[in-house]
Amino acid sequence: MRFRAGVRSLRVRLVLLTTAALAVVCATTALTTVLVQRADLLDDLDQRVRDAASRSQGGVRFRTGTTTDLSFLEEQGQPAGTVAGRVEDGEVTVAKVVARGGTRESLTAAQRAALAGIAADGTLHTRTLPGLGTYRVTAVSGDDAGVLAALPTAAVQDTVHHLIVTETAIAAGGLAVVGCVCAVVIRRQLRPLGRVAATAAEVAGAPLDRGEVTGLTRVPARDTDPGTEAGQVGAALNYLIDRVESALAQRQRSEERMRRFLADASHELRTPLASIAGYAELMDRGAAPVEPGLAWRRVSAQSARMTGLVEDLLLLARLDEGRPLQELDVDLATLVAETVWDARAAGAGHDWRLALRLDEPATVTGDPARLTQVVANLLANARAHTPHGTRITVTVEATRACCAIRVRDDGPGIPATLLPTVFERFTRADASRSRGKRGGGGDGGGGAGLGLAIAAAIVQAHGGRIGVESEPGCTEFAVTLPRSG
Repeated sequence: MRFRAGVRSLRVRLVLLTTAALAVVCATTALTTVLVQRADLLDDLDQRVRDAASRSQGGVRFRTGTTTDLSFLEEQGQPAGTVAGRVEDGEVTVAKVVARGGTRESLTAAQRAALAGIAADGTLHTRTLPGLGTYRVTAVSGDDAGVLAALPTAAVQDTVHHLIVTETAIAAGGLAVVGCVCAVVIRRQLRPLGRVAATAAEVAGAPLDRGEVTGLTRVPARDTDPGTEAGQVGAALNYLIDRVESALAQRQRSEERMRRFLADASHELRTPLASIAGYAELMDRGAAPVEPGLAWRRVSAQSARMTGLVEDLLLLARLDEGRPLQELDVDLATLVAETVWDARAAGAGHDWRLALRLDEPATVTGDPARLTQVVANLLANARAHTPHGTRITVTVEATRACCAIRVRDDGPGIPATLLPTVFERFTRADASRSRGKRGGGGDGGGGAGLGLAIAAAIVQAHGGRIGVESEPGCTEFAVTLPRSG
């Protein structure tokens, strides 16, 4: 629900932001229009004031009369509200205004006082006349006295006010329409994001902390178009769900391996411990059905077996922790030849072959003891799981890029069901934990199924890789290691 509420909140915010942005644009446009229109109207009014002053000045020049004569104001065509006057030494000696009925009325003393101080230099001024309103005023000098002319700004103010009201109404209506359109468009555009949010909420509600996690809901393909922002979010969420599902599946497999590992290790340790405890109890009673010397030999053998198993487990643990190994230059040809010689002595019933294919010196950087253990485990595994007379061929190859060790035998092969897990710990050809007779001595891990796991861990620690291919009549383990620089 939080995801869906977040999408709704995002939708509302987008509508509000879009409307606010448009409102700012409309307000800016309207304000600019009003200011420009007002400036144009004032310029026109100022020009008419100048023209009125010029006409007044002409009337004074061509008419006879005293300094208080405003007969030129009697001329036709003077608009209502026009003010004309005579100015002398900055004082308005006489002034009249054209009333609405066309009559001329003299200004009061207070009104004339509002016009005082205007220099007769043609400069425009704004003055407020009591009872008449705001005027634009100018005064120019004449032969006898200066003349003054003024026109009201009420028409300009009314026009600007009407313009503001009109633009406000238009902008409000336009914003309302645009807001509705934006709400519809944004709602449609965010529908995929809502479905993505619903998928995220469904995945978040799944029980991810227990059991096997598979089949998590994915965002529909129509909502994963990389060409849209919502599609990119959907594709990213699907990728995240894939990674989460993969990690959880890997965790499940790891937990299963750990449980199997603990069960196998417990069984492998319990068997020699039970044997040791049984022989010890018999010897403690003094009535052992076997000779003491044989009992001690069995106890020692079981102890050695248990010690070997524990050492193998400790080695795997150290390799898992990434503890550094020795870094020495190792000649693989010599190392493999010596190990094959040892294997021939331990398994004389097999046909051992050694082949060297060296285009370059077979030198690698690593721990010679651990690399010997890898080869020994592979040879012991081949000897243990093949009958007498089987040919086992060990090949060492060296190129500019890498060195390889191949152990091939013509025995019965590895069962297909066992092949995918052959390098896992406690993997044995017999699914049960019993130890039946095998073709030879063991698997290199004390019969516990650790030999190939140890070999794989050591090879990986050296930056190499190990693999196996098997079919009836041909099984080959291949170890590849980087050559030393």
